[in-house]
Amino acid sequence: MNDNEHNLIDSGDEPMSNHSDNPHFSSILEKRLSRRDMLSGSLTAAVAGMFGASSLGNVAAAAGSFLPPAAGANPSFALNPSLGFAAVPPTRSDNATVPAGYKAQTLAPWGTPLTGSYPAYKADGSNSGAEQEQQVGSHHDGMHYFPMASNPNGHGLLCVNHEYVDQYNLHQGGAINSNPRPEDQVRKEIAAHGVSVIEVKKDPFTGEWGVVQGGYNRRITANTPMEIRGPVRGSDFVKTKYSPDGTMTRGTINNCGHGYTPWGTYLTCEENWSGYFVNRTGRPREHARYGVSTSAGRYRWETAQGGADQYIRFDASVKAADPVDDYRNEPNGQGWIVEIDPFNPNSTPKKRTAMGRFGHEGCWLSPPQLGQPVVFYSGDDAQNEYVYKFVTKARYSKNVNGDILDQGTLYVARFNDDGTGEWLALDINDLAFQAAAFAKGVAFADQADVLVNTRLAADVVGATKMDRPEWGTVHPQTREVYMTMTNNGSRNAGNIDAANPRGPNPYGHIIRWREQGNRSWATKFEWDIFVLGGIESDSQVLPEQGGPALTQDNIFASPDGLWLDQNGILWIQTDMSGSQQLSGPFGANQMLAANPISGEIKRFLVGPNDQETTGVVSTPDGKNLFVNFQHPGDRSSASLGFTSNWPDHGAVYRQPGDAVVVADPVGPRPRSSTIVITREDGGVVGL
Repeated sequence: MNDNEHNLIDSGDEPMSNHSDNPHFSSILEKRLSRRDMLSGSLTAAVAGMFGASSLGNVAAAAGSFLPPAAGANPSFALNPSLGFAAVPPTRSDNATVPAGYKAQTLAPWGTPLTGSYPAYKADGSNSGAEQEQQVGSHHDGMHYFPMASNPNGHGLLCVNHEYVDQYNLHQGGAINSNPRPEDQVRKEIAAHGVSVIEVKKDPFTGEWGVVQGGYNRRITANTPMEIRGPVRGSDFVKTKYSPDGTMTRGTINNCGHGYTPWGTYLTCEENWSGYFVNRTGRPREHARYGVSTSAGRYRWETAQGGADQYIRFDASVKAADPVDDYRNEPNGQGWIVEIDPFNPNSTPKKRTAMGRFGHEGCWLSPPQLGQPVVFYSGDDAQNEYVYKFVTKARYSKNVNGDILDQGTLYVARFNDDGTGEWLALDINDLAFQAAAFAKGVAFADQADVLVNTRLAADVVGATKMDRPEWGTVHPQTREVYMTMTNNGSRNAGNIDAANPRGPNPYGHIIRWREQGNRSWATKFEWDIFVLGGIESDSQVLPEQGGPALTQDNIFASPDGLWLDQNGILWIQTDMSGSQQLSGPFGANQMLAANPISGEIKRFLVGPNDQETTGVVSTPDGKNLFVNFQHPGDRSSASLGFTSNWPDHGAVYRQPGDAVVVADPVGPRPRSSTIVITREDGGVVGL
């Protein structure tokens, strides 16, 4: 999510709401970087140490039994990949810039006909709310590719998150923000949020990918019925006029990063959801700690003409004597991990409340092992928030399903300045948690209370404040975890720590950790910094090992999206603010490729104007790379016109040296879209 200066009604960011006295990661990292002898040596040595006498060539065998990321994935994971392309320079063209020898195509942009009567996209923005409910949503973000067994590298289901909307670009003539608001505009905005399940197929002759108008296609929106599962199900926190027994809610909102399960389902993650609601009658802690507004919702959906129940639910003010007669608890139905079965279009999405409630950037699976708990990591994307992991109570077997997510332990991370860390249980039955809550004078009634108030529970146990923890990724063989810390403008030099070493931190960094004994479910870990982003004079790769500064081939700021692919490449995506993109050395938002062993980093892709480069996944053979460009032209307004015309200005992609494409303020309106990147010689992308 873009941490920029334009109006919050479009940016979707939530205000900083962590006012606890917990330590900042930056102060820990400052001490950490002065003690490099505490965790010295290269990653290669560290990996070798994990497996004792095992050679790196036998890492796969030493790592134990686990499933690959997708059916048909390459079992021989490269620990030391070679980046076989020439770095592209920073650019500011309204297009996609890829290395020489590569090409890209757009796939399923906002408004693509998907279900029902397949209404066509109207270039003037005049599609209705009912039509948007049958079209691909807006602001593509996290996504996953689920291959079809018959043709895994050429036919599958692409699940795509839709985070938020830019009102000026969404509506013909822009939004009407009167009070009340036009009902159909509100309906359209709600429909543009959520998730699209898209059947895609590659033409065997042209190599182009297209959308299949098939039975798997589905739109899940901010109004779709959802089942509440886990400890919060049926609790007083989620009882509403819509669901008096607290078992159902409506919609999934502000879907950012994602995850997937080893049993073949999609996990969509609710990030900056709190701003969609308003509570004018006094906020309980489960509203205040998350930043629910006391004046108006971000898009003022609660004011839609006609006062239909599906809209007034965004007003969480107390309006009746009993909670089941109003929507005071409606915000408590958001902030969860939602499980979706992409192969069953009639299934009801499930909110898995045991995994905690906060601003989920994503949910990343550690490779499961037979007979052991299943582990997922997540970051809370807001300034000074925390890193979490969830460990299932049940053990993994080939017969498990999503119900395994309803019982387990949620942990939050504490990073110590000596390069060690620990996972602190957020469990009402844990004696250490009980003691910490008692010492802070905070009471929780039961585990449902702990989970609805996850941020408060993490405050209580003394978790480490981080610089906007966003995407994570887990090494499929070594199980090392990487996570981006995007930036933090609220941090100053007086509250830095070892894991967040700069204050303020406009550039961000990537941290990584190794669980004790290489067991994802362990409660202790070791950590270090992989790279400090920034300009050439203020950046460093592998700082604890005295690595080099970044260069023109790889300078970047505000790392966000992250993925380790099946060939060992760490893909890094950026979400720089508008000011960082418009001036300075970085150019537009981009995607870089990194070797996590050597620290080699190269810029691979630069996107069009005003977009965030986000979401990355490939077919199992690594030859088709799916990437999203979210909110191109997000500075567009009545005064500026359209600041991007991508992708409908006609040029699909360009390579270094091609003509620069400049946006036309009255040209085609910008559309978020997936792109598919392939090598012209048909080889594996990135190698």
